[in-house]
Amino acid sequence: MEDEGEGDDELFPAMADDDYSAQQSWNSQSKDNLKVLMDHFSSEQYDRFEAYRRHALPKQGVRKVIQQTVGTQVSQPVAQIVAGFAKVFVGEIVEKARAVQARRGETGPLSPDHLREAYRMYQEETGRVGAARPLRGKKAFRSMTLDWR
Repeated sequence: MEDEGEGDDELFPAMADDDYSAQQSWNSQSKDNLKVLMDHFSSEQYDRFEAYRRHALPKQGVRKVIQQTVGTQVSQPVAQIVAGFAKVFVGEIVEKARAVQARRGETGPLSPDHLREAYRMYQEETGRVGAARPLRGKKAFRSMTLDWR
């Protein structure tokens, strides 16, 4: 029996090494793919990408908003995840606002009107954004009657 236990100990480090090397390989490939992508950016696209990478929503502020909305304490990792999703959302709205601006033949900084139109388009494409609507008279789960006969 002791021989089997020794074999198991040797198996786990090997599996860990395989996982680590696979992760390293994936990271290396991801960096290579990003480099190829960035080599094909225009200077304007590169500047926007760098600005996107440099900036982040303040996690303490995000955490405070979440806690006020939910009414309970949330952990820092939860705030970090929500901040990441919020950053992606802001990026999508800005991208749509730039398209609105280009469609109108305007240049310069984005105006609140561009952002409002982008948000309206986003809602039209994805459905309602924001707090869930109250069910008011609708049941979340329909009661089902099962006939066990």
